[in-house]
Amino acid sequence: MPQSEPDRAPGAATGLQCLHEDSHLLVLAKPPGLLCVPGRGPDKEDCLSRRAQAQWADALVVHRLDQATSGLVLMARNTEAQRRLGRAFELRQVHKRYLAVVAGALAQAPDGAWSTIDLPIAADWERRPLRTIDPHRGKPSQTRWRSLGYDAATDSSRVELEPLTGRTHQLRVHLAALGHPILGDALYADRCVQARALRLLLHAQWLAFEHPGTGQWVEFTLPTTF
Repeated sequence: MPQSEPDRAPGAATGLQCLHEDSHLLVLAKPPGLLCVPGRGPDKEDCLSRRAQAQWADALVVHRLDQATSGLVLMARNTEAQRRLGRAFELRQVHKRYLAVVAGALAQAPDGAWSTIDLPIAADWERRPLRTIDPHRGKPSQTRWRSLGYDAATDSSRVELEPLTGRTHQLRVHLAALGHPILGDALYADRCVQARALRLLLHAQWLAFEHPGTGQWVEFTLPTTF
């Protein structure tokens, strides 16, 4: 049941773009700047999950994206589907790929081969909610990446990312640790790199997993706008 073209009709009343809807799950397109779940305070009540539940009362949270990140988000339609999808995320059986634009020239491996960042990530308690690379306290964190090309005019590289673990801010922290922060990153880039984009240029563009109801392998793609 692969689906790559968005269906814009479902969810239109709540400003959501729905790529797929069935009795077990929803595949939604989260815009940048929207929380996945409510935050603290009345100004953080609006979020993807509440907009989804206004259209599909049975929608249940499975996973999250950072507020600044855009892209594909799954929601379950019943507790059994939520349990199965949650377990699949825990066991790394949900495959995810992101696209980012980073500062500087990332060396491109021969034949487009993937490289791996293997740097442990820990909470930076003195600067919460930031994370930091910490070889002593950090949890194992791995990200596969490959460069899609360098643009000399903007001194930036497009990079495809595949997180093998799911640490908070993992992709942002790992790329900053390489010396190539994501453009528009208000947390891990300096002011110059932040100012080079109006938003964080990080997008969850592809998801692949076993459907919790049918057992069929499914893939969903959402092209980026940057």
